[in-house]
This record gives sequence, structure tokens and C-alpha cells, in this order.
Amino acid sequence: MRAVLDAGAMLGLEKRDRRMRALLHVLQQREIDLCTSAAVVAQVWRNGGRQARLAQLLAGVAVRALAPGDDRRTGELLANAGTHDVCDGHLALCVGNGDHVLTSDREDIERLLSSRRIKAVLVDV
Repeated sequence: MRAVLDAGAMLGLEKRDRRMRALLHVLQQREIDLCTSAAVVAQVWRNGGRQARLAQLLAGVAVRALAPGDDRRTGELLANAGTHDVCDGHLALCVGNGDHVLTSDREDIERLLSSRRIKAVLVDV
């Protein structure tokens, strides 16, 4: 099992959200691997000099780059799910069965994972 972080999860930490900090603390204590999409990082990264918490988090997060073919797979997934957010689409490609997804966009993530027939646990942040 891994924990997959969407932009809302990362921004929650950046905004000092207590619940998000607690969730991350529990995941780290349990040695759960954290991962995200490079598209999500691009969505939240604005100024490294002012995003120390985010930089610290990313030091322990596996970031999946947009690999060859992911562009078309993401586009097709968005079409099949009836959604439009490229970051969510690429994030959905990072999720495997049994993973936990920390998300602020439950509806779209559910649709994307359902389209892929992935069974994951969604955790609202």
C-alpha cells in the first residue's frame, strides 16, 4: 500500500492544516510510501524560497514523471471518465489497487479510478 497525494493534500500541508499534518505523521510512523504525479507538483510549486514545508515533504515523496505514452493514456482516461483536469488524470495513473489517495477532489478521482477499475481508499483532505 502507498499513499498518493493530490494537490489539495500538499496545499493543506503548506497552509499548516492540522489534520493534514497529523495524517502525514501517521503515514510516516507506519513507513507508508508516499507518491504523487509530477503534474501535481507543477500545480502546487510556485516559489521554493517560500515553500519550505512543501519542499521538505517532497524530499520524501516519489514523484512519477510524465513517462512516454502517459500523455495519451491521461487524455484517454479523462475522456473515458468525463473529466478534464490533466493533473488529476495523471495522478490517477499513479494509483494502484489498495493504495490510499489523499484528495480534495473526491468526485473526479473516484470517476478516474473507476474508469481504470482501480480499487483504492479515498481520504478527504
